[in-house]
Amino acid sequence: MAVVWGVAFVATRIGLDSFSPSQLVVLRFAIAAVPIVVLPRPAVPWPALVAVGLTLFTGQFLFQFFGIARGMPPGLASVIVQTQALFTIVFAAGWLGERPTARQWLGSAIALGGLVLIGFTVGGALTPAAFVLTLVSPISFGVGNVLLKRLGPVDMPSLVAWLSLVPPLPALALSLVLDGPAAFPRALAAGTAAGLAAAVYLGLAATVLAYAIWGALLRRYAAATVAPFALLVPFVGAVSSALAFGERFGPLRLAGMALVLAGLTVILTRATDRSAVR
Repeated sequence: MAVVWGVAFVATRIGLDSFSPSQLVVLRFAIAAVPIVVLPRPAVPWPALVAVGLTLFTGQFLFQFFGIARGMPPGLASVIVQTQALFTIVFAAGWLGERPTARQWLGSAIALGGLVLIGFTVGGALTPAAFVLTLVSPISFGVGNVLLKRLGPVDMPSLVAWLSLVPPLPALALSLVLDGPAAFPRALAAGTAAGLAAAVYLGLAATVLAYAIWGALLRRYAAATVAPFALLVPFVGAVSSALAFGERFGPLRLAGMALVLAGLTVILTRATDRSAVR
């Protein structure tokens, strides 16, 4: 799961060479929604399904794709997106009444310090727009996580497939406004094999397969046992981007990335310790 999601950042960069960010979101989730022909709709009200789809999928990936398109390196993007953990803690505290532990607040502060250091590297190849757009992605991700938690137990493969129905419509509307009415058909006709393969990978592997694996793991093991493996995603993303595009990180950016990962580790290891006690 971590490898599939980490490599997805490289696939995104490749896909954006053929499609605009909004077009790539349309393709990703149109492909991911195909299983609805065999999977029944989960017992979730349509308003709740749409709300989760707009935040967990639409907002997260539109902002992520626009950020990468505006110059955010894929490896760095994979680190920033994982800060969804600290945003989830903050939103869960405000909306669900959950009380974060001192360790979780400490981890959040460390990760936030890492984001500040990364922010200091804005300039040159990393534009302010790319940084801000990418940062909105984990914020939307965090909101989606809280809304998802409020749904209660639900079959994950079915939920992922039906949630995938939500992003294509707003993303297509955005494409019509930003790219023009004829842009999407032209992009499909002129799309390279690599670009189309990237879209298929994002839809089938990074969405359908990875979320099915994630759901199966969560059903079989305690969430606190599974969650720390998400920390492997930024490492896979950074290594994959370095191999594919020669992405390199300066000392300040490396320090910021290290702080983000250290903060996330502090947040997640406490939960692991508790599950071990049980």
